[in-house]
Amino acid sequence: MQLTQFSNYAMRTLMYCALRRGGLCRVRDIAEAYGVSEHHLMKVVQVLGHVGVVETVRGRGGGIRLARPPQEIVVGDVVRATEGKMHLVECFDEATSSCPITAACRFRQALHRALDAFFLVLDGYTLADMVATPEPLEELLHLEGPARTTAPA
Repeated sequence: MQLTQFSNYAMRTLMYCALRRGGLCRVRDIAEAYGVSEHHLMKVVQVLGHVGVVETVRGRGGGIRLARPPQEIVVGDVVRATEGKMHLVECFDEATSSCPITAACRFRQALHRALDAFFLVLDGYTLADMVATPEPLEELLHLEGPARTTAPA
């Protein structure tokens, strides 16, 4: 199993915002820090805003910031929101499955249990856990100081 880049970028964006401790973050700065496409990151931010984990501030000096404290943002919820339906195998999507043994398949049952276990683990972590030791992350991302109160345009 492999998560999409979209989910990876979503978690990276949230971690960056958490490291800024409430300060506004520019998508341009986040994209530059991670070496990813600003355009793609804009789509990620739109989804994160839609699910209520970031809020956007428009206009000069605007940016994004966490909409909730990091300890209230559950990693499993973020992955569910950004991955959508996780069809590990074709038979997970009953609407399009053409597998003739789906009704009696024990492999399918095992994969469902594995996916449930995967999310059970992720549900045990919050965004705060992901940035619990901020100094190495801040250094790698070239962040200065604890937070900017505003982001320059």
